[in-house]
Amino acid sequence: MKIKLFITICAVAFGLSAQAKDYKYETVPGDMMKTRIYTLDNGLKVYLSVNAEKPRIQTYIAVRTGSKNDPAETTGLAHYLEHLMFKGTKQFGTNNAAAEAPLLAEIEQRYEAYRKLTDPQARKQAYHEIDSVSQLAAKYFIPNEYDKLMAAIGADGTNAYTSNDVTCYTEDIPSNEIENWAKIQADRFQNMVIRGFHTELEAVYEEYNISLTKDSRKLFAAISKMLYPNHPYGLQTTLGSQEHLKNPSITNIKNYFNKWYRPNNVAICMAGDFDPDKTIAIIDKYFSGWKPGADVRQPVFPALPALTQPKDTTVVGPEAEQIWIGWRAKKANELQADTLQLMEDVLSNGRAGLFDLNLNQTMKVQRASAGSQLMHDHGGFILFGTPKQGQSLDEVKNLMFAQIDKLKKGEFPDNLLPSIVNNKKRNYYQRLEYNEARADMFVDAFIDEIDWKDEVNYLDRISKITKQQLVDFANRFFTDGYVTIYKRQGVDSTQKKIDKPAITPIPANRDQMSQFVKDIQNSQVEPIHPKFVDFKKDMATLKTKKQLPLYYIKNQDNGLFELVFYYDFGKSADNRYDIASDYIDYLGTDKLSAAELKQKFYELACDWNVSVSGETMSVSLYGLSENMSQALALMENLIQNAKVDKEAYDNMVNLILKRRGDSKKRQESVFNALYNYGTYGPRNAMRDVMSEQQLKETNPEVFIDLLKGLNGLKHRVAYYGPMSEKEIVSVIDKNHKTTKKLADVPQNKPYLREIANKNEVMIAPYDAKNIYMRQYHNEGRSWNPEEAAVLDVFNEYFGGGMNGIVFQEMREARGLAYNAYARYYIPANKDRKESFMTHIITQNDKMVDCVNHFHEILNEMPASETAFQIAKDAVTKRLASERTTKSSIFYSYLTSERLGLDISTNELVYKNLDKVQLKDIVKFEKETMANKPCRYIILGDEKQLDMKFLENLGPIKRLTVEEVFGY
Repeated sequence: MKIKLFITICAVAFGLSAQAKDYKYETVPGDMMKTRIYTLDNGLKVYLSVNAEKPRIQTYIAVRTGSKNDPAETTGLAHYLEHLMFKGTKQFGTNNAAAEAPLLAEIEQRYEAYRKLTDPQARKQAYHEIDSVSQLAAKYFIPNEYDKLMAAIGADGTNAYTSNDVTCYTEDIPSNEIENWAKIQADRFQNMVIRGFHTELEAVYEEYNISLTKDSRKLFAAISKMLYPNHPYGLQTTLGSQEHLKNPSITNIKNYFNKWYRPNNVAICMAGDFDPDKTIAIIDKYFSGWKPGADVRQPVFPALPALTQPKDTTVVGPEAEQIWIGWRAKKANELQADTLQLMEDVLSNGRAGLFDLNLNQTMKVQRASAGSQLMHDHGGFILFGTPKQGQSLDEVKNLMFAQIDKLKKGEFPDNLLPSIVNNKKRNYYQRLEYNEARADMFVDAFIDEIDWKDEVNYLDRISKITKQQLVDFANRFFTDGYVTIYKRQGVDSTQKKIDKPAITPIPANRDQMSQFVKDIQNSQVEPIHPKFVDFKKDMATLKTKKQLPLYYIKNQDNGLFELVFYYDFGKSADNRYDIASDYIDYLGTDKLSAAELKQKFYELACDWNVSVSGETMSVSLYGLSENMSQALALMENLIQNAKVDKEAYDNMVNLILKRRGDSKKRQESVFNALYNYGTYGPRNAMRDVMSEQQLKETNPEVFIDLLKGLNGLKHRVAYYGPMSEKEIVSVIDKNHKTTKKLADVPQNKPYLREIANKNEVMIAPYDAKNIYMRQYHNEGRSWNPEEAAVLDVFNEYFGGGMNGIVFQEMREARGLAYNAYARYYIPANKDRKESFMTHIITQNDKMVDCVNHFHEILNEMPASETAFQIAKDAVTKRLASERTTKSSIFYSYLTSERLGLDISTNELVYKNLDKVQLKDIVKFEKETMANKPCRYIILGDEKQLDMKFLENLGPIKRLTVEEVFGY
């Protein structure tokens, strides 16, 4: 579900660049992003928005095609092509394109024959032959050269995503590398070569395996099938079917690429620090030769059958029960989208909507929300409900429908619509601070074919929608033509076990490098000089009248503020604060009810929260600066005068207990609990919670007293906003009343990582087709700041991105996993200990291979000067172009303070980077990781695992789900 949010602007103008060639561009007067939209001669769209806060640029290359356009016989193709786009071209990813080409052609033809075979033995033999030819082709393959290129230019966030209508490729690059970036991307999008096919296919299949335990995917597929029964939205999923993933067609992928990956079907979206005139000239230089497609019009599908009466279906899975209810809507670029998104916030804005106040605030359900689903061809509006303990899904449905009836009758406050518009403005200002949010807006507009002037006029339009118009729309929209999906807990009998294929590992060839990569590495660009935060200059340290330390950072960009009251103690000192932070959300005062308070904060476009971590705690207020004084007074009054509500407390306890039970059903949350147990032992942050008995026996006034007492404890204040130093001190002195003498905070009893210096296995049960597994080692080694640079380069080299040893060996060479990495951790506090961890999610019958190969690369880490230099360059360029700004200055200060530093950790690393050599990280790895005993932490089904193998690793400790959670 994506919600588009844009500012009020109007009209279209045209301007000319100052380059030798004139580039016409479209603008919208008043656009706060000052967006320029170019269309090159070949149809390529380019969206540019300048944000000079730091010398980096978020780039998205969006292709207007997704799983909707998959051939029916090879679903999942768009997503699989997304993966193959990282494999290179004739210029990179290979050491001999001419010699490689006939072998790749043979692999393609063999797959076409393989996918038509039905006899198991014939398929097995055919796959063996594919594997054999793949070994020959692999001699010419240089895996992950794309990631080497991105590392060489200092890129971050290398990734891609695919959904129904879009395939989008993302990079965050330094601002001095635009030309290199464009050169690489132009080659990639015009000359993609499919190689490394069978190992990448296994990685995609592992991604599919991971999805099997995520019931939200099943719900989304089911509701799409019912809303769009004869459209690809409902007929096929983005990941594709199990059968199709095991019977791919390289030929179909090539045909798909040649049809849709054309400049007149693509948009380059960029936001960051650049000169737009120079940037468009560079893009034209490298992309102008890309030939447009003859026909990139989106296919037209048959009209959807009318929905005139309720329909329902049921899906099953391991997670907690839910109910989804959906109505069909028009497509994203219809004006109906405005009303849908406004209606969404009337029902469910997170604070003051009908669902928020009448269902969630009153705890009539575990959770309820609503959202619009806006896509290129069609849209939808969906209600999401989770039952509380003992409640049926139909009861949740009826409660949500009762709120729909209120909407249809206009039974909501008259000031709700203006408040929604005010909050959308605030959210828009917040989004403008992030390059990725700006670029994401461009992607949505391009993919859904929305005129930019319509996007920027969004808030102006919805501000003119009256309450009566919205009520009339709701009465027309919410008909009996809806669909209901009941998500029940149970075993999904449709899931099938797939045996691992016989894949011969391909060589990593990490010492090889194409001339293309060498040229990029050796290119001369104007250097970006690092600029690290100076805590004395970039943040003023003041005192309030009561002598509270106040860290002041000026916001000179917009009218937003953030105010934080920070305490040096947390859950480890007293786990009751965790409950108190939840409880106060349901309370009011003698003068205002809980619902009225929610509405007041929403009217002010301000939010507040109490955040409790293991060793720290904060009370934060943020929003529009013009309303800060009122919001602060409101927050302080609630904390000091909250009215105890026993019924609300009892209801909240029931929700907490239900939420705890639901967590035990989710694979990811069970593994998080197991990993916490495996690294911290029985006393860890996840287990250190009030028991059911303690919750039920505690007088709720205790929690209110705890929060009231915060103003009497020693704390610090941080402010980021547009007020002057004098103004903010005055506001705090007026509204934040403290005792004359502040008491010491409660003493933390830190959760400490356990020493793990012998081989042992910890396993907890979860019935799934895959396992989550980590190897953890901790020998009590103290952190040495002088090693900081070595550590950073090591993590990049060994366990980082696609160019790291772990990714190359576990995924690229062997197809053992979709998700695999490793990391050496420094402690959060200078007196704590270091540790390291490997991570993988893999198919059950691949566990032994994963363990054995992790042992190989840990005990004898592959050493490559080529790979090392790329890793070092990546760290160097990333740090040189990073900037610590806004409220991040305060949090960076706290991080450094805990480590006993007076400079940032980034500066600590950077000043020693030039001294780091390959021999240093090889020596470090041998001393800290090679041949070290490990604690193997595994979540899986013993019946599907090789337990004898695990017994040979070390003694096995079996844990129940109740033990790992502590309840």
